[in-house]
Amino acid sequence: VMDILGELKMFGRFIWGLRGFLRHTITLEEARETIRRRMADREANFLRMVERGIFGYTHSPYLPLLKLAGCELGDIRNMVRTRGLEDTLRALREAGVYITFEEFKGREPVARGGQVIPVKAEDFDNPYLSRCYFSQTGGTTGAGTRVSTDLDHLSDGAPTFMIAFDAHGILRVPTATWRGVLPDGSGFSSILRAARIGHVVAKWYTPFMNRDLRASMKYRLATWSIILIGRLSGAAIPWPEPVGLDQAAVVARWAAKALKDHGACLVDAGVSRALRVSIAAREQGINLTGATFIGGGEPPTPAKVKGITSTGARWFPNYHTTEIGHVGCGCARPLDGNDLHLFKDRAALIQYPRQVPGSEITVNTFYFTTLLASAPKLMLNVENDDYGVIENRSCGCPLEAFGFTEHLRDIRSFRKLTGEGVTLVGSEMIQILEEVLPARFGGSPLDYQLVEEEDENGFTRLNLLVSPKIQIVDERAVIMVVLEALEHSSVAANLARTFWSQAGTFQVKRMEPITTSRGKLMPIHVVRRPERL
Repeated sequence: VMDILGELKMFGRFIWGLRGFLRHTITLEEARETIRRRMADREANFLRMVERGIFGYTHSPYLPLLKLAGCELGDIRNMVRTRGLEDTLRALREAGVYITFEEFKGREPVARGGQVIPVKAEDFDNPYLSRCYFSQTGGTTGAGTRVSTDLDHLSDGAPTFMIAFDAHGILRVPTATWRGVLPDGSGFSSILRAARIGHVVAKWYTPFMNRDLRASMKYRLATWSIILIGRLSGAAIPWPEPVGLDQAAVVARWAAKALKDHGACLVDAGVSRALRVSIAAREQGINLTGATFIGGGEPPTPAKVKGITSTGARWFPNYHTTEIGHVGCGCARPLDGNDLHLFKDRAALIQYPRQVPGSEITVNTFYFTTLLASAPKLMLNVENDDYGVIENRSCGCPLEAFGFTEHLRDIRSFRKLTGEGVTLVGSEMIQILEEVLPARFGGSPLDYQLVEEEDENGFTRLNLLVSPKIQIVDERAVIMVVLEALEHSSVAANLARTFWSQAGTFQVKRMEPITTSRGKLMPIHVVRRPERL
């Protein structure tokens, strides 16, 4: 009962603040000034976060780490003054002040210097955030975690979106989004953030079909309430229209009409969904010159980008995390389809080498530190499961003028499976491979493995390797068992299931599971290309 009352209270605060949020749209000059101010105040914002959110909060999980490192607030101030922010973060990382991905998710205790510090995912919540609703993260190494967010967080993300849209010449062009409905918060986040900058989304297509996703009554009521309040506040938030992954032609035809009427349009979708729209356009003879696709959620590989742009459309990558928000966006003069500017006003980023679990590969993983007071999580050198190239380069893009000179390229995850813009790995999938499938079809955990590969069209496929010695009459039954297990696992797993079942992402291959060069058999094997490891 207390949980229900707490969620009602949070949602009530969200609805109460929504009218004011939507009635005040920011101008381009306001957005530019906000970015300039935040860039000038980066170090001050960091120190404010450390002082108030860590040293001023007795339950902070970072305090024991700083104590072990013998580091006081004054020491951090002196380091920032003499060495700068990023060098300070590197020194702290060397001293053991960091949080691994597993620790941040609350799946492992923090172990440093012979001490073990128990942590939960919620220990990293911003204690000063006026929580209004929860977003569900992807289950990147197990069940997805809930991250609280509020309208201040969306407001703080609006300026970077606005200057990015302006740099790409797509500010206030007709827009359609092909994203999920609650409990997937990506659709509403995209629409509300666009409304904040006066960029109206004309169409909201959702790949979640009613037959696939049985949303609870609270999510249906939340969706209805947000749309109603938005419309009463003067924001024409569209009702979501179910469009399955096999109906991408619907989005392609909308884009064709928008191009005919206005000469330009924007489609906000995941990478694979953008590819599906482009393929449908080619099949129907639709030229998408003048259209722009923006998206993320999975690596925009060369094959996917080539497929998207083959119809004349432009591709605009976006890097977003639930915990931080808008981390970066595509350069207007990119070297390739995965070339982004890091938004340094929102977060600081350093790299540190780590070995990929189950392999001999070492990658320079990303460690993020939040700088804004509205961040849902307080992050100080927190590892996420991405790695890539960080390079300081002059590109002549309008975003460079704001001081965004760091480019992120070749961003990949070293642990998660991606497909159709959703992710799932870890405890849930491993349990299916090692317990559910052997119990249903026989054999042992050594007879089943999941492998991620990209097919000839650029789509990500999840191949279920089943040892030939396992007697299976109908291979489709293996896929059905996996999908059923995902449906009854968690919210994040069920969201992944709705996409993957529509897309035919799972395929069965009768072969022995793949072992590493050291003879290890990992239940999940991710095929990686030799790209800047």
